[in-house]
Amino acid sequence: MQIPQSNILTTKYLNRVFDKTVATYKYYWFLGILDLCVKHGKTRMDVWEIMITMVANAWYPVTYFRLSFGKSESLYEAIWALQKDYNIPINISIRGLTHLLHELIQSIDVRKRLNFLQMNVPYRFLRPWIDTSDDRQTVVRSQSLENGCLYKLEKQNGTLWIEMNPAWLDYLRENYDILSAFAYWGLAGFLQTRNPNVPAIPTKLVKQEERNSLSAQHKFWNTAIKHGLEVRCPYTGNLLEERMYDLDHFIPWSFVSHDLLWNLMPADPSINSSKSNKLPDLNLYLPKLANAHQAAIRINLHEGKQEKLLEDYLSLGHTPQEIVSMDKEHLLDCFFQTFMPMHQIALNMGFEIWKY
Repeated sequence: MQIPQSNILTTKYLNRVFDKTVATYKYYWFLGILDLCVKHGKTRMDVWEIMITMVANAWYPVTYFRLSFGKSESLYEAIWALQKDYNIPINISIRGLTHLLHELIQSIDVRKRLNFLQMNVPYRFLRPWIDTSDDRQTVVRSQSLENGCLYKLEKQNGTLWIEMNPAWLDYLRENYDILSAFAYWGLAGFLQTRNPNVPAIPTKLVKQEERNSLSAQHKFWNTAIKHGLEVRCPYTGNLLEERMYDLDHFIPWSFVSHDLLWNLMPADPSINSSKSNKLPDLNLYLPKLANAHQAAIRINLHEGKQEKLLEDYLSLGHTPQEIVSMDKEHLLDCFFQTFMPMHQIALNMGFEIWKY
């Protein structure tokens, strides 16, 4: 992906900032600078402000989606340490997290934990413009905005500051969306190589505040219940009435990042809060899910309902008609072949097992 070019600015160097990247720091550093400069209008900022934004932007990929950042990634480790030390909810809003981090950053312990973020990345980000591995030289040479670099560095009373090059400000504002996409595109590629079996990496870089409607999926189950199917919550065993249930993502949405019908199951409304993004025990609950789906598919096929939605089952490797005709052994084999690999990968990523 190429960024918009300029005849005035040294955009060729900006396009190279993520070359040979071995950690996520540069991506989150650039995204932090963009947010503070464009969204908050800051042209001079201390590195602690940027570091707070870095942690906030990386929070959901780490804690909610549980993506691996690679071996010995200090940002990943620091986020989990903060979450555990201060009992921060993994689904806290970005605004709430940013406000909390501004309070926590006053603590010496928190500063020590995050100090690594200012050890290298502020200097190495400028390497395309200022070709030296000497951090002190980078600071000195940035003062003259050598080669039209993006910002200059300054140490004041023990704090590192960056001041944006005024020549870049209009460019950053006009191309904010493209530049953000450029950073996230590189970040997605970086994380995909470290999470090769995890689906939908690009959708897991930022937590969606609003999820898709499940009205069609509810209609599928309502049809089955209306036409006599006895649907019980797979976890509590309670009988569920039409429209009086929640749809549970059997394998958490934070792993699968989709609403395909075969991963959804009616459940007691109280279950979602306790199950949250944990993994159900497959041996206990998957047979119940498989049997309920087979029966619900049979009714919907007979009623000629939800033909388009029924195509979701094709990703199990069988047509809805084939699933309906399976005996118990083949039905369970079909579902276990799909769910077991996902379950194991999610378990390896740190998702916890849950039992009612």
